[in-house]
Amino acid sequence: MCLYKHFLKSLLHHTNQNIHLSLITMMTRSMPLFFVIALCFTSAFAARFDITNKCTYTVWAAAVPGGGRMLNSGQSWALDVNEGTKEARIWARTGCNFDGSGNGGCETGDCGGVLECKAYGTPPNTLAEYALNQFNNMDFIDISVIDGFNVPMEFSSASSGCSRVIKCNADIIGQCPNELKTKGGCNNACTVFKSDQYCCNSGNCSPTTFSKFFKDRCPDAYSYPKDDPTSLFTCPGGTNYKVVFCP
Repeated sequence: MCLYKHFLKSLLHHTNQNIHLSLITMMTRSMPLFFVIALCFTSAFAARFDITNKCTYTVWAAAVPGGGRMLNSGQSWALDVNEGTKEARIWARTGCNFDGSGNGGCETGDCGGVLECKAYGTPPNTLAEYALNQFNNMDFIDISVIDGFNVPMEFSSASSGCSRVIKCNADIIGQCPNELKTKGGCNNACTVFKSDQYCCNSGNCSPTTFSKFFKDRCPDAYSYPKDDPTSLFTCPGGTNYKVVFCP
């Protein structure tokens, strides 16, 4: 039986790994059966994500949930995502090689050596993160460089009810601090130094010289785990979105 999700409370905690959104759900046992069935069929998808590669090179788009797809320059991938989805990510992988069975690996953003991702990618990877139909029936969206940077990105709404555009398309790799440089991208400080100062595992941390490097160049992107006030955005539930690599 379909669950009708009535969101009473949602607490957002952004960490260096993901977005956590707590919610309370209720089963609609007291509702007429025809109403419950109608909810199941009318809410099959909450959002479509049109993912486009405008880079001059091939990328292997990745999504959790969603899987993965090779995108040559100019190609797109339309991804439908269920309402209520949370802790979700879209990113680009680079320098990949996969065999006919979809096994292989990538230089950046690899998700366990498979084309069809079921796990998050390894740093460095620029992230589009989202949670759909959460508190007040709002979507929460952001671009994050907390896991480092590998491909410029735009994450924007594609529906008339919201005009949100988030970008991180600076020359992060070319200007990357020496301590964070890595093949194919620019690492986050947590990956390099593994200390609480940068990883914020205790939940108590402040901006650092390295997070400010990212923030100065991509002011709308998450640069460290407590960067919510300037980096987390909302759109009404049911909004469709675009993710563009190399906008």
